[in-house]
Amino acid sequence: MNIIEESFTTKKPKNSKLLPKIILASIVLIVIAIIGIVMTLSYLKNATLKVYVDDKLQTDLADMLVEEGSTTYVPIRDIASYLGYESYSGDYAERSEEKNKCYIQSNNEIANFVLNSNKIYKLEMQASNASYKYFYSKQPVKAINGKLYISTDGMESAFNVSYNNTAENRIDIYTMDYLVQSYNAMVLDKGYAKINQEFNNYKSIFESRLIVETDEKMMGVIDLQGNVIIEPKYSKVTYIPETGDFYAVNNGKVGIISKNGDMRVQILYDSLQLMDMDAGLYVAERDKKYGIIDVRGNTKLYIENDQIGINISPFEQNDIRNPYLLVDNLIPVKKGDYWGLVNKNGEQIVDFQFDSFGYIANSNRDALNLLVVPNYNVIVTCKDKKYGLINSSGGEVFPTRADDIYLSIESGKRHYYLNYNNNRNDIEDWLDSIGVKASGNSTTTNTNTSTDVTSNETVNENTNETTQETQS
Repeated sequence: MNIIEESFTTKKPKNSKLLPKIILASIVLIVIAIIGIVMTLSYLKNATLKVYVDDKLQTDLADMLVEEGSTTYVPIRDIASYLGYESYSGDYAERSEEKNKCYIQSNNEIANFVLNSNKIYKLEMQASNASYKYFYSKQPVKAINGKLYISTDGMESAFNVSYNNTAENRIDIYTMDYLVQSYNAMVLDKGYAKINQEFNNYKSIFESRLIVETDEKMMGVIDLQGNVIIEPKYSKVTYIPETGDFYAVNNGKVGIISKNGDMRVQILYDSLQLMDMDAGLYVAERDKKYGIIDVRGNTKLYIENDQIGINISPFEQNDIRNPYLLVDNLIPVKKGDYWGLVNKNGEQIVDFQFDSFGYIANSNRDALNLLVVPNYNVIVTCKDKKYGLINSSGGEVFPTRADDIYLSIESGKRHYYLNYNNNRNDIEDWLDSIGVKASGNSTTTNTNTSTDVTSNETVNENTNETTQETQS
């Protein structure tokens, strides 16, 4: 090679070897970035809360849940359709449109909710002469952005579902029917014919119990592993949702057995009916006579009466939920031809002296049937076609001499009236005037004012007020 050739030889740039390295590094960085993005998206996907109903993902439900401290709330009406219920504003019995109330309804039952209350009433739709039952949620119903919400424990009881938040970022909600059907195979494998299909009996699944039938139509109770809790030797077993116990029938007699298989009430009675969950009291029937026992079988009222509890169907507008317990304290009892009242301890509060309780409207078009004036906790009495008022302590607020005591709904507002001596008196105004003050659903009475009123009533026709004087 000569000097000229050396002079014209092309020299390679110094960075020519760096370019492939830069490209390779860029590719590596891009791959790492892609992997990072994929992993991040995967993490975010896995970290996103998922809600399943009967093992089916419901993408909308996660956004409905509201966390407040350790409590999770669900919107009652929004979640209803996911759990097999219709939902409505107002109260079922009142058919109102009040926004502070709502109810849900299925083919089998309804549940009523009221803002700021944790007492939720349920009514079975298919049962004849069914009365309201109730349960308590841990937290009261609350309003969030104009909607009514219930805590998840309240949702479980109201909608008959199981709520599980045991897996990270996953919530499982199981309906009662789905849970029961999932145990069909186990029940058959254990030698039983089937799970009993009565609606209320299905609810025992939430106590980890199943009511089963044999091929011979005998019934018993097993747990979810198939272990026998109550031997299948009874002609009928019925779950009591309010207590978790079971009615058991043998040879036409009924008793109560606990969810652990312990005999609570001996099988001695012709019928038993839970009358109040909080008090743990039952109406017991034997030989067409009635009394009251507690959950341990102790007698509170001897079985010697002709009727306990009254027919509340004529008093639909009174919003009375329990035919056995009036004004939260008094139990209507009939002996012979007359009615009296006892308290939850079986103590006689009002003697057997009334023909009936409540006013049944007849000729007055504006008058509606009336049994109680709720905010004052007074009961309407009837004797010889005259009417009076007694309070929750059994004290006579107005003697049974009024011509009419009735309810009237005017412009959507309830009014209670008493007709006496050709004068119509507003009962609430009159009760206030004699010192009986309303406070929510309880009554406080001015102790300086006698509520044991006798025959010396006078009516001031100018003011339309009734005054009372005690008998000297």
